[in-house]
Amino acid sequence: MDSSTPLLTAPENAMTIFQQSDTAVRQPETAVRTSGPTTGPHVGTDVPGPRSAELLARQERRESNARVYPRHLPIAIEEGFGSFVRDLDGNVFIDFLGGAGVLSLGHNHPELVRAVADQLGRFTHGLDFPTPAKDAFTEAQLSMLPSPLRSRMKLHFCGPTGANAVEAAVKLCKTATGRGDIVAFQGGFHGGTHAAMALSGTVAQKRPVANGVPGVHFFPYSYCTRCPLGLSPDTCETNCVGYLERSLTDGLSGIPLPAAVVLELVQGEGGVVPAGPDFVRRVRALTRDLGIPLVVDEVQTGGGRTGTWFAFESYGIEPDVVLASKSLSGVGAPVALMLYDRRLDVWAPGAHTGTFRGNQLAFASGTEAIRIFHRDDVLGNVRRRGAQLEDGLAPLRSHPWVHEIRGRGLMWGIELAEPRDARPAGDLAARVQEHALRHGLIVELGGRDDCVVRMLPPLNVTPEVIDTACAILVDAIEAVTPATPSATPVTPSATPTTPSATPATPSATPVTPSTTPDGAGAPPPSAGRPSGRPASRTP
Repeated sequence: MDSSTPLLTAPENAMTIFQQSDTAVRQPETAVRTSGPTTGPHVGTDVPGPRSAELLARQERRESNARVYPRHLPIAIEEGFGSFVRDLDGNVFIDFLGGAGVLSLGHNHPELVRAVADQLGRFTHGLDFPTPAKDAFTEAQLSMLPSPLRSRMKLHFCGPTGANAVEAAVKLCKTATGRGDIVAFQGGFHGGTHAAMALSGTVAQKRPVANGVPGVHFFPYSYCTRCPLGLSPDTCETNCVGYLERSLTDGLSGIPLPAAVVLELVQGEGGVVPAGPDFVRRVRALTRDLGIPLVVDEVQTGGGRTGTWFAFESYGIEPDVVLASKSLSGVGAPVALMLYDRRLDVWAPGAHTGTFRGNQLAFASGTEAIRIFHRDDVLGNVRRRGAQLEDGLAPLRSHPWVHEIRGRGLMWGIELAEPRDARPAGDLAARVQEHALRHGLIVELGGRDDCVVRMLPPLNVTPEVIDTACAILVDAIEAVTPATPSATPVTPSATPTTPSATPATPSATPVTPSTTPDGAGAPPPSAGRPSGRPASRTP
């Protein structure tokens, strides 16, 4: 690409953003350093550079050993603007991590900054008292639900993380049903607190913590590329959900009727795995028939990430409980919500509280974010840029080390695996991440053995930034993959197609090495080695 071609249009240009910002918040003439370009990625030092290395060393001496991101993305960030961050050494990176999906409108969107600044001078901390900011936020959130749900859903403000919303949902459903067990799914991730961790499939995270929360039963998820039942989509009749159906209706299965079924519609930390439409619809039908509340964890997918405000909309289902957090404020101010059917509202005052559940700054910016979503057709941009991203990764479809490319909207993953036996190639993914960083792109890893390169771009990302990021990522995979072994690669199974009701990007692009016979040598399911990388949702 011609280096003189601007990669940003307003409001993504850093100088434009800060010049438009409220001068009471930040002085524009000193807001942006001049050590690197503000129109695209630029890495002019080693990574980390000397100033970043100094802060990283101090962090290592003073902070907890549980810190995660700087171990794999060794930079110290000075400022952010739109889809970009600048480190202390003047290097500029495209940020496709975005606070683990928190920054739906990118860094420091000027209108959100102004909304926060205005509220900051009025009132900031309100516990659960009603306020104008909270009332407007509540109205805005309910307005984004499908019309049949708006009148029957109530909100509970949790405090203020996704994991806390999960904890609230478990308590609510146990209270409402009088039952104690929970059904969760293999590969899922619901947070790092004690109960949320108990619902998650991350064994390495749970192993050191004795006496976990009891009564959680794990069932297979519809991860057809690595089918937990060892089946093929060509002949399978969604046996994973059939196993759940039989277990919950068999009096000798050993599993009592649960208080809730907790489900991610796209497993994010599990490797960007969209659930198959038949799987989701049958889970919903089963839970409705048996009187089990269905909890959909939309902490990462909610707020427009998949091309609809909530991912469940594309499946044509109506859950009983919806959990949302990460992107609700649009600007990184923490807030978490549980929306639930009012028939479940049987718990007593004070049953689930939290000191910081009344974050007025998050309410103000979240209301403004929804206004921007409508005005700028952000959901339409998610669908268009998602399709563009899929096209930009097309050169990788026949790459022997690329097992599958899959995603929905602006939530994408590239699974890397050994061509000979489809074992997860986590070490290779780590090299891809490192190469991409050194060329100006921040991406995350996830899935079994951290073999999936994950992307969570801002939802208002521009076409130029998508093109540049795809070029960097394709080059990174080409640069670090070893020579293809002479052995015949294994053909991965196809991933279920996206439900026809969704306007979002198709759920998966299967990658089939051309030298593999049709259906030959399908690998057994692999859980990979323990990652050692804590999952990215903070408790």
